[in-house]
Amino acid sequence: MAYLAPDQVNDPAVFDDHVDAAVRTFQQARGLMVDGVAGPETLRALSEAQFRLGDRQLAWFPGADLIRGDDVVELQRQLSYLGFYYGHIDGEFGERCHFAVRELQMNLGLEVTGVCDAPLIGAMARVNRTISPSQAFSLRDYEHLHQASAALKGRVVSLVAGQDTTASEALDRASGQPLTERLVAADIMHRIESILSALGADVTVIDRALQLPPTERAQEIKDSAASLSISINCDWLDQPAANGVSAFYWGKPETGEILSPIGHRAAELVLKEVLARTSMTDLGLHGRSWDILRLTSVPSIQVDLGYLSSPADSERLADPVFRQVLADAVVIAVQRLYLLEEEDEPTGTLALDDVLRFNPGL
Repeated sequence: MAYLAPDQVNDPAVFDDHVDAAVRTFQQARGLMVDGVAGPETLRALSEAQFRLGDRQLAWFPGADLIRGDDVVELQRQLSYLGFYYGHIDGEFGERCHFAVRELQMNLGLEVTGVCDAPLIGAMARVNRTISPSQAFSLRDYEHLHQASAALKGRVVSLVAGQDTTASEALDRASGQPLTERLVAADIMHRIESILSALGADVTVIDRALQLPPTERAQEIKDSAASLSISINCDWLDQPAANGVSAFYWGKPETGEILSPIGHRAAELVLKEVLARTSMTDLGLHGRSWDILRLTSVPSIQVDLGYLSSPADSERLADPVFRQVLADAVVIAVQRLYLLEEEDEPTGTLALDDVLRFNPGL
């Protein structure tokens, strides 16, 4: 592992400060939560990071555990450049990868096995020298959006709310209860659900998702068959000065590569609409490798709507009227995601009533 040289290991049986620093460096580079804890997500990322395309054969067998790794991510990327694979690049060699490989082998005159092996990798390398990367998955996803109706009716949206119970000093103005992420995020989520449902969207609320292990949480979102997944969260930091709102999508922070173009666009729109309607600090748009963004097989975003450890943010979030403003902003961003370019409006100019224009018959 490049983050920890062998001569820096004092005792292989001891998790010392050198190992802690190496784990944190790896987490930072991979877009994971930087906590120095070798938990399930970090251990899975470590396992996946050891493989480069060509290190092993990649194959899919119905009912068997799926092969995952950085080599699969690279294969999906190259297949997308060649126009044989599109959609969510998740590093998982499943049925879609299998059929994409079969189609490419057929086009290259290779034995059609569906297995990514040395002959296929060599052939791809020769072909890739003659083309330039075009992110076909991005182009096709956007074309799919453009072909669809702008109406929200019938669209499936998955909503997830943070579950942390750490209490702020502020009290919720509606209930008088201590302000927690579970209270604030769930309230905003249900406000979003109410509006989207009234507009005809099919909303799946995953109330217990964050109480599940990361892979099971992502599986519940995948099983919802959503076209978009939104996770609503609040932050906490033992520094009261920390404040602001941020949005996250499936991407690689070390390279800036966007691996979920629709997720990136959705996160960007939500962040812009929230900032246009509030005085909250802009903490930016970030690519991350969190399971809830990467393993869902659908465009997925996480929005962190302020720090409950911040007196300024918690005072705003304690107000139900302010939480409604945030919910409205998310709904307007979702509507803008499905608008054609010529139908779109500048950030912050659409009101919730304007959304009715794109949803006739309500």
